[in-house]
Amino acid sequence: MKKALAILMIVALGIPVFAQTTIKIGGIWTLADITGKQGSAAAQMAVAEINAAGGVNGKKLELIVADDEGKADKAAAAVERLATVDKVEAFIGGMASGAEVGKIPAFAKYGKVVMSTGAASSAIVEKALGPSPGSDYYFHLHPWDYNQGASYAEGWDAIQKKYPSIVIKKIFLAYEEGAFGKSSWDATKLLFGADKRYTIDGAPFKSALLGGGDYSAVLEAAKAFKPDLFLWAGYDADALPMLEQAKAIKFTPGIYLGAPPGWPIGFGSSKLSKNVSLYGMWSAAMNDTSIASKKFYDAYVKMYKEEPATYFALLAYDSVKILAEGIQKAGSTAPAALIKALEATKYVSPLGETITFKPSNIIKHQGITRQKILQWQNGFQEVIWPFEAATAQPVYPFPAWK
Repeated sequence: MKKALAILMIVALGIPVFAQTTIKIGGIWTLADITGKQGSAAAQMAVAEINAAGGVNGKKLELIVADDEGKADKAAAAVERLATVDKVEAFIGGMASGAEVGKIPAFAKYGKVVMSTGAASSAIVEKALGPSPGSDYYFHLHPWDYNQGASYAEGWDAIQKKYPSIVIKKIFLAYEEGAFGKSSWDATKLLFGADKRYTIDGAPFKSALLGGGDYSAVLEAAKAFKPDLFLWAGYDADALPMLEQAKAIKFTPGIYLGAPPGWPIGFGSSKLSKNVSLYGMWSAAMNDTSIASKKFYDAYVKMYKEEPATYFALLAYDSVKILAEGIQKAGSTAPAALIKALEATKYVSPLGETITFKPSNIIKHQGITRQKILQWQNGFQEVIWPFEAATAQPVYPFPAWK
């Protein structure tokens, strides 16, 4: 009786019985992959920084992490659980397109703002999202495959022009058999093969992340093709075993290039990494040219006692910071108000650029549209293009195995 009377008095005085003291954010990653491991860690670091500075509108952020295991059904279930059980107010995360497409029906069902850090496949993810206004809740930080492809084509053209000894006429793409790899293959054919300047070939493989690990067939096909540029699109688990198997068959293309979302921790210390090229958005070499990059790097190493090995860590960090700025401006996590606030984003990223949101081919809110070409040199990732961000010149050709 006394308890009931106390509650009535509180209500009468206008004091909420259950005060909302935190803003819950749901983060979904593939935690077995380096992108998920370090992405979720960097997001937690961003939450800690924001909370230490007083939170957002007087409230603390709370990040609740779920594992999608790289699978569409697990990803969909994670969205449902975070929305209904954990009562999150916004979503971040993502990497593999195959998993991301599984989330979209649930994202659309709840209509909460999503700050996506991955999912490059326009054919399945962007198409499934659909045009504005139905997809306006979805803010996509990572470039789409056609954004990536356009920047790669631009980059290699520029590199060949500046360094005449580098000549590319034949390109072979080894691609993991899922949505990520297939979209990479489609984009490569379109962007490099359309004007007939390059001869393109390719073949799929099963990624070690998803139970594979035998690359002999795809490497033998590549060796027989004799490419000037060999490119593989898979995950961090494929990086070293594919190099080991390439060495075993003495496959030495002029350019050996990997395009995983992240590289294994310590990859640069392996002799196999020497002069391997890669696509990406960031490297620790940028600490010398970007204050924001160095600040992020130093804080991450201090907190986790390891280096960030994937740009997905920075994307995840940015997603929290951008979302927090939007909530602060909107004064709410209500989707309409938050979407409007996020549309005015001008965020100086440790990735070395200012992030804003503009329309893509389909959706209204696309962030980054350009990637970089880098190369492992002396154990470090060096930027070789774009030239204004370059930290080293390219080493060519990829050296023969000894």
